[in-house]
Amino acid sequence: MSVAALERPSTERARARSRRDTNINIRVETETRDLIDKAAAVLGKSRSDFMVESARQHAIDVLLDQRLFVLDSAQYDEFVQVLDNPPAPNAKLKALMKRRPAWEK
Repeated sequence: MSVAALERPSTERARARSRRDTNINIRVETETRDLIDKAAAVLGKSRSDFMVESARQHAIDVLLDQRLFVLDSAQYDEFVQVLDNPPAPNAKLKALMKRRPAWEK
């Protein structure tokens, strides 16, 4: 998934904001709510807008951390070398490939 797919153009974001069709209810400590309210006020946002925008940006960052990595030239050459010359299958590798991925559990 590309960054573009994760980050909508501003007009699409505006339409998405107007189509809010679900709720997220959370319970937090009073101090946490007050901190969020102060930060939202600094930005001129409502608590909900601040929380949604913050959570959305963090979600994008988490997903990109799972897909995007940056290598310098030497690291890239080493990476390509490893991809071009994979290790021979062994018992540990076969067991790993049979294991159900964490995201499917």
